[in-house]
Amino acid sequence: MKSRWIYVVFGIVIFICLGTVYSWSIFRKPLENMMGLSSVESSLPFMFFLTFYSLLMPVGGKLVAKHSPRNVLIFGGILVGLGWILASFSEGLWQLVLTYGVVAGSGVGIAYRIPISVVSKWFNEKKGLALGVLIAGFGLSPFVTAPLAKKLITSYGVFPAFRILGMAFLLLITLLSIPFKFPKDSGFESDSNDGSTSPRQMLKNKKFYALWFCFMASTFIGLMIIGITAPFGEEVIGIDEKTMPILTAIFSAFNGIGRPLFGLLSDIILPQVTISVSYVLVILSSLLLAYTHSPISFVVSFSLFWLTFGGWLAMAPYLTSKFFGNKYQSQNYGIVFTAYGFGAIFGNLSAGIIKDLFGSYKYVVYPIALLAIIAVVVANVYLRVNENVR
Repeated sequence: MKSRWIYVVFGIVIFICLGTVYSWSIFRKPLENMMGLSSVESSLPFMFFLTFYSLLMPVGGKLVAKHSPRNVLIFGGILVGLGWILASFSEGLWQLVLTYGVVAGSGVGIAYRIPISVVSKWFNEKKGLALGVLIAGFGLSPFVTAPLAKKLITSYGVFPAFRILGMAFLLLITLLSIPFKFPKDSGFESDSNDGSTSPRQMLKNKKFYALWFCFMASTFIGLMIIGITAPFGEEVIGIDEKTMPILTAIFSAFNGIGRPLFGLLSDIILPQVTISVSYVLVILSSLLLAYTHSPISFVVSFSLFWLTFGGWLAMAPYLTSKFFGNKYQSQNYGIVFTAYGFGAIFGNLSAGIIKDLFGSYKYVVYPIALLAIIAVVVANVYLRVNENVR
């Protein structure tokens, strides 16, 4: 059973490649300058990437039910690499949206679910912690890729940076996908008849809609924040653009830490408590930025924003299994994950609209705080679990 940890280790590296989307703010300003894009326009490739990422997640779940995890993961990795490479030849905004947003985003959507499904079935005990450690790779990606992307952009230009990263992703994901398989391939029983809820039954359950809303709120907030981290720091706080890749790397470390941290919390405390903790931190961070725009308040608040968003990407698959069982986990989580796409679209559009209407990103903290308060109420009303059935 020790060999099961290879899926966690290889999965972390794969997720670092897939999670480079979280370094989008490093590409944003160079693209705005080179292509003459507005704040809303420069958010479109990022928004389309995240939308197709979430829309193709159920497709990945269906493919892995018919094909081996290895083959589905390789297929997704090829799309990711090609999307980044083709993006390097873009001559206009919509070419960038099609290649980076649609092709690469679809590849991430297909590939993302596979390491999670494999690890979920290899780890029946301490599942929350194992998933948190695995998914930390996605959150930690900017810790590696933001400084690397900044260096490549400075040395070669923004579009050659797309090409170099795309070739690296194509190679790494393909090679690291080869060992992935489910336990049943090695003689382990992966699923049991545990009273699991089918996707159709889940859609009739109030807990699904409450979980979907809470996950959507976290992605609305988290992806809005991730997309504007660099411009918020530079334009609102006045931080030097050379410092922002370093701060982005620090924030990504908090994003990565949030995944095993909230995964562990999910194992030991009640769901409504874990959810409330995450959103209380968001509310406090919003209030801090509403009253002061110092570099310290920026670093503290954005660290907590990134931390809690990372936590939700461990909590969401865990809570899907907890509320609806393991048997249909791949399909059920694919449906729950559509909340990610909804949050990606409206979070990024809202940030761009606020900037274009009011001239500054500093006003985003008010809708963030309001949404977090609503999520706390929803979780404590509809996702409450009694102590004796934890």
